Amino acid sequence: APDTRRVLPGIVAGIGGYGNCLGLPNIGGEIVFDETYAGNPLVNALCVGVMRHDQIKLAKASGAGNLVVLFGAQTGGDGIGGVSVLASETFGSTGPAKRPSVQVGDPFTEKVLIECSLEIFAEDLVVGIQDLGGAGLSCATSELASGGSGGMRVELDTVPLRDPSLSPEEILMSESQERMCAIVEPSKIARFLEICKKWDVTVNVIGEVTDGDRLIITWHGEVIVDVPPRTVAHEGPVYNRPVAKPEYVDRMNAQVLDLPMPKSAVEVKAAILKLISTPNMADKSWVTSQYDKYVQGNTIQSQPEDSGMIRIDESTHLGVAISTDANASWSYLNPYEGAKLALAEAARNIATAGAKPLAVTNCLNFGSPEDSGVMWQFAETVRGLADGCLEMGLPVTGGNVSFYNQTGDVAILPTPVIGVLGVIQDVRARTPMSFKDAGLDLYLIGDTKNDLGGSEWAYMHGQRGGEAPIADLQKEMRLIDLLLEGQSIFVAAHDLSQGGLAVTLAEMVLHNNIGATLTLSGELGIALLSESPGRVVVAVSPADGANFAAMAKAHDISIVKIGSTGGDALTINDSVIPLNELRAAHTQTIPKLFG
Repeated sequence: APDTRRVLPGIVAGIGGYGNCLGLPNIGGEIVFDETYAGNPLVNALCVGVMRHDQIKLAKASGAGNLVVLFGAQTGGDGIGGVSVLASETFGSTGPAKRPSVQVGDPFTEKVLIECSLEIFAEDLVVGIQDLGGAGLSCATSELASGGSGGMRVELDTVPLRDPSLSPEEILMSESQERMCAIVEPSKIARFLEICKKWDVTVNVIGEVTDGDRLIITWHGEVIVDVPPRTVAHEGPVYNRPVAKPEYVDRMNAQVLDLPMPKSAVEVKAAILKLISTPNMADKSWVTSQYDKYVQGNTIQSQPEDSGMIRIDESTHLGVAISTDANASWSYLNPYEGAKLALAEAARNIATAGAKPLAVTNCLNFGSPEDSGVMWQFAETVRGLADGCLEMGLPVTGGNVSFYNQTGDVAILPTPVIGVLGVIQDVRARTPMSFKDAGLDLYLIGDTKNDLGGSEWAYMHGQRGGEAPIADLQKEMRLIDLLLEGQSIFVAAHDLSQGGLAVTLAEMVLHNNIGATLTLSGELGIALLSESPGRVVVAVSPADGANFAAMAKAHDISIVKIGSTGGDALTINDSVIPLNELRAAHTQTIPKLFG
């Protein structure tokens, strides 16, 4: 779509500009194109920080007489009606759109605020802390008061303003960025203000914690808000919206896919070159090269690896791996299984690098909840994610939900983006996605079935139907255990996902420009293009083959040797694709569209 050519470069510039200025390495992510996102482009970001667990600061306002302090950027008119509009109505396809004003981010102010906050925390100067996000002060004050044991009184006319013409309603709802609200004991306020002055951060005491049970907000002495804070923050209305399975689900699941399947050497070569050049499968270096991956000097791996990895302790080489994954095509066909499959893929991407999955977060993106079919998609997704995390023993530490991603009658595909974090004891022992040497044996771990429903090959041919795969999380957990145990003998490991074996092999051989020769049996099209979950390609030294086979057998995971590394081409049976030809097909699409 023409608008995508306008929107994507702006999004990339925004992410890159803000992150680079903050000094945050951008180490992972993915980009997906689909016509349903044309009116509602989604941008989901996952930011990971490291701290001692005994130094956590909570969003709670406790201790009557403690002060409510607003610090950071001044409050302006930007972002008014941001969440309050976006989270409550769809965009009409015609007529004037009630679109919100967009928040204006200032990464330099944010960086200073972060450093100021960290110094404040280091001296233990706050009782509670809350950042100002959606719905601004109205949300922050109610959540702080609700999280504490008493009430709160706020004098809104003491809020530092960038725009003095703002009404009290606008001040409450402004979503100006780079602001924090802290609860500070009176005995510590002088030092708090001193640190803010040192960092040149705007700060003002705007209220105090009370021993009542009301959130009272005044404007020049007049009470404009008087509510029990829990009713606003945690005990709001519970919607009982109609939930109904959309009619499209059974109709799409019943469709028999009619896809051209490559058989001859010429057809295999053409299919792979076509597949890896589609916008979804093409190389995204045009995007990722605009991000600083290595700032701070602790990045171990980043795009296009299966997961990003950061060293968090230079003495022990302890590290964390992070992956975010989604497959909206599967969620469209079966939102329950789609959520479990996205969870499994994110966890698998952590394990291929040699890290152990530990925790889950999520961003669940849907159309209008006033549509009973969308509510069904949402309910099934939540059920699938809950069941999946319970089965895999992974805690969900947080997340959010984005509704009303809809223009007119066109809703986005149900898009649960799942983030998984894992820990690796020594980043020096991580397993990369690709090999650097010839003479290694390549194995396919896992079973390949006729799983073309929701696949990239089907989408390329305009077919959205069929059935999504069924997640086998017990097998996924055994696979993760195998990947962790085999870390010492795996020279490379790369997960199979969108695009199947064809895309995985292409990415592996191109990464270090080392070819491979494969011998595949059975139906060649299924072997290359199926997107059966729970599969990984690993490179192993021939000397370790017997050891690997014993490990796989012990974990009840099937493996098959499919080829070896070396040469200057990707050779599959009698189909030969020179690496330079493969690289041209893979790398030219995105620059042509957006460069």
